[in-house]
Amino acid sequence: MARTLHPNAANVARTLISRGHHGVVVTQDQPTHTAEEAAAALGVDVGAITKSLVFLLDDEPVLLLVSGAHQVDTERTGKRLEGTLSRAPATLVREVTGQPLGGVAPVGHPTNLSTYVDASLEAYPELWAAAGHPNAVFRTTFRELVRITAGLPVDVD
Repeated sequence: MARTLHPNAANVARTLISRGHHGVVVTQDQPTHTAEEAAAALGVDVGAITKSLVFLLDDEPVLLLVSGAHQVDTERTGKRLEGTLSRAPATLVREVTGQPLGGVAPVGHPTNLSTYVDASLEAYPELWAAAGHPNAVFRTTFRELVRITAGLPVDVD
């Protein structure tokens, strides 16, 4: 029996296709709210999971796409981005992405967020990212992720 995609996941799939990605979204039986849960469900290294995290860079929301194996060092990463970096409140994340925490995708947002991609993700031949809902993911590569998000690679730790 085919599953209907959650509207957020369908929006992410459409956005991916419009940017030249295959647009295939995989739904899990159970939500995966953390990188560790997603890695276990997919049978991949936690470092190949791409976390989509919203931060404030000098009070402007930005998206950081970070390896599941990393935590963002806000002080060092802020300096690299030439500003002050702090975690965005959950209400702002929902507002600027239109997606729930634990399911924020790299694309498909109602606002255009400046995006930075954890350079360490390049070490993995295959990446997995949330697709707008905690039980939906899609597969990509580092090069494709940078392209479809117009992201700039950066060291985050």
